[in-house]
Amino acid sequence: MSLGERLAGLEAVGQRADGAYRLAWTDADRQSRAWFERQAAAAGLIVERDPAGNLWAHPDTPPPWWGVGSHLDSVRGGGLFDGPLGVACGFEIAQRSGLPIAVIAFADEEGARFNTPTFGSKALTGVLDVATVLARTDDDGVTLAEAMRADGVAPEALSSAPEWLERLRGFVEVHIDQDTLLADAGAPLGIVRALAHRMRVELHFSGQADHAGTTPPGRRRDALGTAARLMVAAEEIGAEIGELTVTSSRIVVAPNATTTVASDVRLWIDARSADPERPERWLTALRAAADELAARSRVGIEIKLASQSRGTEFSPAVRIRLHEAAGEVLDEGVPDSVCFAGHDAGVLAPMLPAAMVLVRNRTGVSHSPAEHIELEDAELATAVVERALRRLLEEPGADAAEPGADTVRPT
Repeated sequence: MSLGERLAGLEAVGQRADGAYRLAWTDADRQSRAWFERQAAAAGLIVERDPAGNLWAHPDTPPPWWGVGSHLDSVRGGGLFDGPLGVACGFEIAQRSGLPIAVIAFADEEGARFNTPTFGSKALTGVLDVATVLARTDDDGVTLAEAMRADGVAPEALSSAPEWLERLRGFVEVHIDQDTLLADAGAPLGIVRALAHRMRVELHFSGQADHAGTTPPGRRRDALGTAARLMVAAEEIGAEIGELTVTSSRIVVAPNATTTVASDVRLWIDARSADPERPERWLTALRAAADELAARSRVGIEIKLASQSRGTEFSPAVRIRLHEAAGEVLDEGVPDSVCFAGHDAGVLAPMLPAAMVLVRNRTGVSHSPAEHIELEDAELATAVVERALRRLLEEPGADAAEPGADTVRPT
């Protein structure tokens, strides 16, 4: 089975006119799991599901194993490659090489349904705020705990997920490039040096519903207009700080009627930087701007931190092996970069040797049905990872000191 044939098996799963909807703990997610099980069977691997819902396809040999994979869930209106590419590459390596590796599909990486990004890897590493996330609700009022239980995962066992981390010796994730860095460099693949620092805030605007035609401006408590002003302020603050990417990513409005002043708005804003201090400065300034705007508009504004991930450097030893393998496979070097997206490999990196390989995306488009990679580039990335893992497995001491003396395993 080729890499293209593996990916083709997922093309119809959760597919709608505007893209893929493979949200965690849904029917589409369960169909993705069935695909995972078929791939594992073809590769002669044993499938298990850990207490966080992560899928493992591993050899019939004692752990620890090197892991390769990514995730299978998507954002709303997503594409085919963000996530599944890494899992398909893992199965390709396992089946054709016979190396004793575990292919892993992490649960709920996108966090699209419950705002729980990198849920599965955070649970595995013991950094998940279990009580808080289990109580989160989706747009239909279903809690994460209820959704997990309906999908066959016991939420009360979630805290035991870190016990499974001991099964891993290290982890490599292959992922579509979500920028044009590789395309601009003319390189089919690249190695990620580190992930940037990321922050997501949730804002709640409380105003008053009123008639859009008869209510004069001075008497309005317009939640949507106030939210729009703060969205603009958030970007302007980011520009003033510099070297910071700010995105107003999602908004929910009530009553969302064409003739009514909005009474309630929920807004999510994302801030990212290679510098860990810049998002913190941005949030402080945003709170000050919100206080001033609330007083002026008479709209209540509540800001809370929805999620935060400090930037992570990937294992130097594993990156060296990947660069060596890339030089041998391609007869030339490949770029080294900082990635501004969040990934499961970044969550694992403080706990064990981890690395990422990006595959060229000529348009840079991702989180969209328009995202695209050339299968030839993905095949090269697969060959590079396979060669690097073979070397790491042949040289047991190569990763012994990684990620370093500061490594903390959950207890």
